[in-house]
Amino acid sequence: MSMTEKWIQRNKQADFDILSKSAGIDKVTAKIIVNRGVADMKSFNAYVTPELTAVSDPYLLKDMEKAVKILQEKINEGKSIRIVGDYDVDGVMSTYILYKGLSRLGAANLSYEIPDRILDGYGINVSIIDAAAKDKVDTILTCDNGIAALTQIAHAKELGMTVIVTDHHEIFYEEKDGVKEEKLPPADAVIDPKQSACNYPFDGLCGAGVAWQLIRAMYKNLGRSVSEADEFLDMVSLATVCDVMDLLSENRCIVKNGLKAIENTKNIGLRALIRATGMEGKSISAYSIGFVIGPCINASGRLDSAKEGLKLLLSEDTMSADAVAAKLVALNEERKEMTANNVAVAIEQAEGLIEKGHKVLVVYLPECHESIAGIVAGKVRERFYKPAIVLTKGESTIKGSGRSTDEYNMFENLVKVKEHFSKFGGHPLAAGLSLLSDDADEVESLREAINSCCTLSEDDQIPKYYFDAVLPLSYHSLALAEEFERLEPYGKGNPKPLFATKNVEISGVRVLGKNNNVIRLTLKEERIGRSYTGVIFGDADIFLGDVAASFGDDIMEDILEGRGSIFADLMYYPDINEYNGNRSLQFIIEHYRFPEQ
Repeated sequence: MSMTEKWIQRNKQADFDILSKSAGIDKVTAKIIVNRGVADMKSFNAYVTPELTAVSDPYLLKDMEKAVKILQEKINEGKSIRIVGDYDVDGVMSTYILYKGLSRLGAANLSYEIPDRILDGYGINVSIIDAAAKDKVDTILTCDNGIAALTQIAHAKELGMTVIVTDHHEIFYEEKDGVKEEKLPPADAVIDPKQSACNYPFDGLCGAGVAWQLIRAMYKNLGRSVSEADEFLDMVSLATVCDVMDLLSENRCIVKNGLKAIENTKNIGLRALIRATGMEGKSISAYSIGFVIGPCINASGRLDSAKEGLKLLLSEDTMSADAVAAKLVALNEERKEMTANNVAVAIEQAEGLIEKGHKVLVVYLPECHESIAGIVAGKVRERFYKPAIVLTKGESTIKGSGRSTDEYNMFENLVKVKEHFSKFGGHPLAAGLSLLSDDADEVESLREAINSCCTLSEDDQIPKYYFDAVLPLSYHSLALAEEFERLEPYGKGNPKPLFATKNVEISGVRVLGKNNNVIRLTLKEERIGRSYTGVIFGDADIFLGDVAASFGDDIMEDILEGRGSIFADLMYYPDINEYNGNRSLQFIIEHYRFPEQ
């Protein structure tokens, strides 16, 4: 609990009676959907029933027709095509989709390259291009990278290669007299929905989503049904969730249908990973992808080579797939331990920067493995609700990753201080970068520069928690909680429904879990005789410390021993607890605040 946090109600307006009746759902469910930015009846119905037919025609993407024509000609002529991906889940999935898709379309002279996170850094570079030229590659096809590789792609063109870029990252630009001028790589075709000249109606696709649309377009070009490309839906869904894309519009359609495709996947490698992570026979959710399955694929690119993740997906026998899957799970466990150790150091350093008045936290951990810099930056941002950049000492330069808050566009602010970087790219909420050298003075220079142009206000730095409606616990039922399941998959842009209620009596506090990270509460509302079960997931010491700070140590001891009670405002969501075949309603408490004493 933060004494300076803000609770804000989402309160978008619509005729909830009409919407709820049209879909046969509760008015509260309709309100939640509208709160997710669904503004008209067509979008509302598409949200309630997300069908793949809602995914737009791939040819609406700028340069798609040009790219399809080039690739078809190259395939027909037997030219050498090399796919250049990236080392995260999105990059691996994009590479897999293009490699398998083009192979099935007759590309016989096809290869792939995924940069090494440590040696190469993000995206295509000159050494990858030179290696392709040495191998007499005719055409380079990028995926999940390339949009910012202006000089690198110019080099490839000078060597006489054809280059097609497929990406989804922000477009690099220069600002002149207050006007932003896009700078695109000099490729033969550039497919990226973020381009201002692109008429595709949804710019939130991940890299694998763009790659999938390219394969769909090629199928369509040959007179085949685009639905044949649905065999890649499992991979597109994995990438969409792991790249933390908004799960709305086309992405919602992709992931909603893709979750079923993952549960029934025919991919031998993915099935092996599902077994190795203990998910076999269980329902696969967006959470399962983002926090159980996906991190294992990411771990290969962090601590080994992302080609191991691709090797897994390309496996053709169960024995070899199981071996690779076991290796990836072990790598992820190693990654978790490394992350925990570095987060502790990063938080301590960040506290010192905050004392100096820094609004953007540039943390330097020279001994940290650069592959986990982004994860550590995310933890720092969560702890302090400030944009965070974690830098590490690479082979020849200082590299890092940034994670941001909604109030601070990370990419645009990096553009303001671009003279400090040899390379950078990313999104409003996340970015990767390399400084000009490995001199530690460069870190302090970046700190000063990025904070001097930071325009965050005090209010921008206060954590804000959003809820959908003020509702008493008594409004909820098992049936309504089951209806809320239709709103899944949850994730960025489509969070779990949250509600707020005031002055709830809390008693019967029990601390559970081997790490004391589950708190079970008995909840009771004023004038309602019924008791409810509440659950808080997190460090029990933090909750009990908050109770002691607000009510005193004696009261804290009393409620632990089953005596007395306290009152609190709660932000919560209703959840279904299943035990021994029985289903019951419980409330997961996300945030709480106590009245001032």
